Amino acid sequence: MDGKEVLCTIGFSQKSLRKFVELLREASVTKVIDVRLHNTSQLAGYAKKDDLEFILEILGIKYQHVPELAPTEEILQRFKKVDKDWESYTAAFLELLEKREAIKLWKSPVFDSGVNCLLCAEHFPKYCHRRLVAEYFASVYPEIEIRHLI
Repeated sequence: MDGKEVLCTIGFSQKSLRKFVELLREASVTKVIDVRLHNTSQLAGYAKKDDLEFILEILGIKYQHVPELAPTEEILQRFKKVDKDWESYTAAFLELLEKREAIKLWKSPVFDSGVNCLLCAEHFPKYCHRRLVAEYFASVYPEIEIRHLI
């Protein structure tokens, strides 16, 4: 990997469990970091926290829920139900990450030395906070190579 640390991202929506597992295996993911604000909804299907944790355990992949890397309910609802303004959402979310000093998490036990993967619901990363989190870390740590698993 020539000095690069791989940080993957994945969304579970629009993916069968088989496809989800295949993507994680192909990327050699060793830990899934759940960056959803809500991870127990029935709408999450196989990605509901307890089920997902069990599936990953069978695969030998660690799991950790890290809500500090999720938007607040207020930021999320303003985007989804009020203005759908991605630029405002991005600015508010990045400000929140700064306020939470989230950058410190990269060098903490949250992230393993293997291949970490940020998980949320959105199928594509373009309008998803997991991409923003990955880019936030990579902006400070240029050794991070981001790979979006789609």
